[in-house]
Amino acid sequence: MTTATISPSPSDLYSASEKELILLETASGKLDRTFTLFLIFFHLGALAALFFFSWKALAVTALLWVFAQNGGIAMAYHRLLTHRGYQVPRWLEYFLTTCATLALQGGPIYWVAVHRLHHQYTDKPGDPHSPREGAWWSHIGWITNGNLHNHSPLLKRYAPDLMKDSYYRWLSKYHWVPIFVLGGGLATSGLLLGGMKLAIGFVLWGVFLRVVCGWHATWLVNSATHMFGSRRWAVKDDSTNNWWVALLTGGEGWHNNHHAHPVSAKHGMAWYEVDFNWWGILLLKKRGLAKKVYAKELAPAEVGQRFRRL
Repeated sequence: MTTATISPSPSDLYSASEKELILLETASGKLDRTFTLFLIFFHLGALAALFFFSWKALAVTALLWVFAQNGGIAMAYHRLLTHRGYQVPRWLEYFLTTCATLALQGGPIYWVAVHRLHHQYTDKPGDPHSPREGAWWSHIGWITNGNLHNHSPLLKRYAPDLMKDSYYRWLSKYHWVPIFVLGGGLATSGLLLGGMKLAIGFVLWGVFLRVVCGWHATWLVNSATHMFGSRRWAVKDDSTNNWWVALLTGGEGWHNNHHAHPVSAKHGMAWYEVDFNWWGILLLKKRGLAKKVYAKELAPAEVGQRFRRL
């Protein structure tokens, strides 16, 4: 493995105009009613799932969580596509990226571009979701009231590598297709295994509850890990290492580590910083499927160092 300082992060390679930066950090002045209703609908579905509990539904949800959140959002959208912290064969990259769409957090071009913007302008004008604009804004307000949308022209400039790929262009346009297929598969499986009640339970747990929990887990990285936690590195932003967000996300909560070394595919750098997503990448490496893996290794003096927020 090589160190994370060898290659620049893709987020350092693009820029936005001053006018675009002002738009990114300000509210649109109106609520996106369609998307807000969509959020409410999914939250109601998540609550309804509690009345359809079964061990089978829980097992299906746990399995889908690993594929969508860990393998998809963390390993594919974040550490692979956004920062290119490692490489895998194209078929595996496509598979993991498709799994990420099951988290219903947008297509790859949108997700990657937003995150590259965040890294380039972290906690400064232009950051799409800085808590300096308010905790609610950083968690969800930037989505419901912000100016950055799935088809914003700016996003294409921040993901030119993905724009060159016909599959990523297609998946970004139809990122909702995989979860519709999944929902149909879950309903059919439930009917065959236990009837209508299990079918409803599979859909409510495997889609609605899982997606809602995944949303808030990811949004906590945007909000909580810029407000609460410790700081190993004296970076010029508010990023922190937050252990409970790390547990919820499989390692994405070691955010101060990540902002100090964004290309590193390893976020949990100390022995006690649990990083399931990194372990997944290591497993791929041991199987010969992951190459050029960038990993920041701590020197002994760096393990316990802490810096106060300035």
